[in-house]
Amino acid sequence: MNCSRCHGFMTKDHCLDMEGSYGPMWTTSWRCVNCGRLQDSVIEQNRVARDTAVVFSRREQEYGQDEVPLGAEAFIRAAA
Repeated sequence: MNCSRCHGFMTKDHCLDMEGSYGPMWTTSWRCVNCGRLQDSVIEQNRVARDTAVVFSRREQEYGQDEVPLGAEAFIRAAA
């Protein structure tokens, strides 16, 4: 198997996932001996999702002198 970044040789590597939801967990992935790129199914899914992510532009609304935006602060909550 060849690395998609540098076309170097990929070898199987055992990695310890310290952030797993069930505690530390061992996983098997591929590591390039030239550049160190790590490749497994979860990493590839995240790369594809990041590359195809849709970016929405965020525009702040402009309010006039008399207009007041009502948000969560407009609701009155009863005291306990």
